[in-house]
Amino acid sequence: MDERPDGLRTVCWDLPNELAVVGKTRRLVRDVLIAWTLSDLADDVALVVGELLANAINYGAPPIRLSLWAGADDLCLRITDHGPELPHQLHLGLEACHGRGLPIVEALTDDYGITPFRDTHGKTVWARWCRSPIRTPPGHAIEKEHRS
Repeated sequence: MDERPDGLRTVCWDLPNELAVVGKTRRLVRDVLIAWTLSDLADDVALVVGELLANAINYGAPPIRLSLWAGADDLCLRITDHGPELPHQLHLGLEACHGRGLPIVEALTDDYGITPFRDTHGKTVWARWCRSPIRTPPGHAIEKEHRS
């Protein structure tokens, strides 16, 4: 973990392309947030990490990197992978067992989005939680062509 003089705290991990790492990573993120005195966000952030990391492992390609940083006003999460496909919301029936990840992310964050790489395969999926009283509507910054 790193803390800059301006109070920005950061952590970054390169992760193996294995589903077994999802639970371990969720626990690591919770531990970091507790150390940063952001335990009020720990459950929501851990759930979002699980959803986005599982997507990166199942549908993306290595290398996979998770970065987390906290400033005075917000907490941000980024998960980067090098797969060609972009995440998209599925329109499923009530009995579906999978495919609810992005609606969960949208419900638990103040903002999230997808930033595709320009000249190669890959993308960064990011999420943000506001720490200030002014809140951005969920999904506000998602590029329209990537949201269904």
